[in-house]
This record gives sequence, C-alpha cells and structure tokens, in this order.
Amino acid sequence: MKPIEPIPLADIEAAHARLHGLVARTPLLRLNIEDAPAEIYLKLENLHPIGSFKLRGAVNAMLLAGRELLADGVYTASAGNMAQGVAWAARRLGVPCRVVVPEQAPATKLDAIARLGGTVVKVPFDTWWRVLMDHQYPGMAGLFIHPVANPTVMAGHGTIGLEILEDLPDVDAIVVPFGGGGLSSGIASAVRVRRPATKVWAAEVETAAPFAASLAAGSAQSVDRIATFVDGIGGKSVLDEMWPLVSTLLAGSLVVTLRQIANAIALLVERSRVVAEGAGGASVAAALAGKAGGGKVVCVVSGGNIDAAALAVILEGGIP
Repeated sequence: MKPIEPIPLADIEAAHARLHGLVARTPLLRLNIEDAPAEIYLKLENLHPIGSFKLRGAVNAMLLAGRELLADGVYTASAGNMAQGVAWAARRLGVPCRVVVPEQAPATKLDAIARLGGTVVKVPFDTWWRVLMDHQYPGMAGLFIHPVANPTVMAGHGTIGLEILEDLPDVDAIVVPFGGGGLSSGIASAVRVRRPATKVWAAEVETAAPFAASLAAGSAQSVDRIATFVDGIGGKSVLDEMWPLVSTLLAGSLVVTLRQIANAIALLVERSRVVAEGAGGASVAAALAGKAGGGKVVCVVSGGNIDAAALAVILEGGIP
C-alpha cells in the first residue's frame, strides 16, 4: 500500500466545519489529582453518542464519499468503535452497513452495532487483521471504510487536535491511545502546524505494543499479541502504509501495564465520574505515571465502551 501522507491542515479544518452540528464538540476538563506529575486534562471523546471518537472520522469519510460510492452500502473492519461510527453514519444516510469483527470483540460493542442497524460478520483475529492489511474483505459488497489508513477518516479525527488547541493553546503534550495510528496521526497533523512545540505521544499497552517495537527496530514490526480487556488498542503490527507517518509525527510510545490502565479507569470513575474503556484509560495511565513529562498534558479519553462486568472487576481492584 502507498504510504499515508500527513493530513493537510486545510482538510482537517474543512472536516471541522463539515462535522459542525452533526458531531459534538467534546469538553476538555482538568483532572484534579494531588501530587500528579503534570497538569492533566481529559479530552472526553467517550461522550459521543456511540461512546467513542470514531464518529468523527466515519461521518467525515462517508459525507465526502457521496451517494454514488455509497450506493451498495459500506463496510469496515473494527473491534467495535469504528463499527459503531460507520453504522451510526450509515443509518443517518440511509445505506446498509456491514462490519467484520474479531471473534473476541466485547459484547457491549457488538450489541451497540446491532442497535445501530449494522450486520456483524465474526472472523478469527488473524482474518480480521488481514482485512486491515488488504483494505478489503473478499466477496463483501459496498465501500470499504478503513478504520485507520484512510486520509478522510484521519482528517475527521484531526478535529480533536483543533479543539484541544482552542481550549488549551499552551498545551505541552497530548497523549493518544495507539491502535493503528489513525487517531494520533490525525491529531498530530493538526498540532504540528498550529503548535509545533506540542508533543503528541502514543499510549500503548504492554501486552501489544507494536509501535514501541517498531521505533526500537527503526521499521514497522509485528509483535506477539496477548488479548486482554484493553481491546481498542494493541494490534499485531504497525501497518506498512502508516509507519512513515507515525514515525515522523509522533514523539514516541509510552507503554503502560494492565495494572496501570485498570487503576486509571478506576480513578476516572471515582474522581471524575468518567467511564473509560481500556484504550481510553491508557493515555491517562501514561500521564499519571509521568511518562509524558510535566507541564500541561492532555489525555485523549478515546472511548467509554467497556463491558459492565469488566468495569465491576476494575472497581473492586482487580484486572478483568
């Protein structure tokens, strides 16, 4: 696949205007924690109707596609959040939606896809990952909306960067959960033009940190992935077409443990009444550990779609 280029600021600004009135402008709130290593702020992307930032990219991509390309509907490959974004937009536009999901996708996310009218196709994780790599699922009709390596999707996600800079112009660092790099690269594309001094970091979980491994090797790498409750990040590899982009735009990878993520999720509920899924808690965990440095640090809480049973375990002090 052809390498993805940084998203032009003009495309992100156009997406911001396009999404106005369709997608909520989420709040940026201070996390008041004693003895925190930085001033930590939360960009609450879990407050979208689908509980995730993915609505931004899905809506932008489908509005730009136009009716002719959407005639046979759309499909995507997603563990749950992008699927909900595409299904939400498809229902709004009146077109069919199909979703290829890994077999271990959380019930909370699968139920949400069904409620939004999406048709779920379950496949083994390796088959699902192949769809991401090949940008297609053989025999499936409709326009494929790649959840990561799609410039129009990334432009939609980049609007988060514009909003952060509007609310906190002197932000020192932004920590973004890293699944495939679409969210972090979209944000970083905007930030590097508007405020080059701000570092954009990727947050990864220790059980699957392909970006950290790739940075260490100097090229896109695959890793041995362990499935955990942190399902929104932690792929098998950095996609080849994304490596030139993420290795250039991002300051590095901040790897956190399952224990740190669980603690961050519990803290968000107890102190801020915010429910984050595993991926959404990873950025906060990295900031709380001091990995993003001092000053003003924004953590993107990417989503809140966590199974109730898993959340209960975490609030009791356990790891699901």
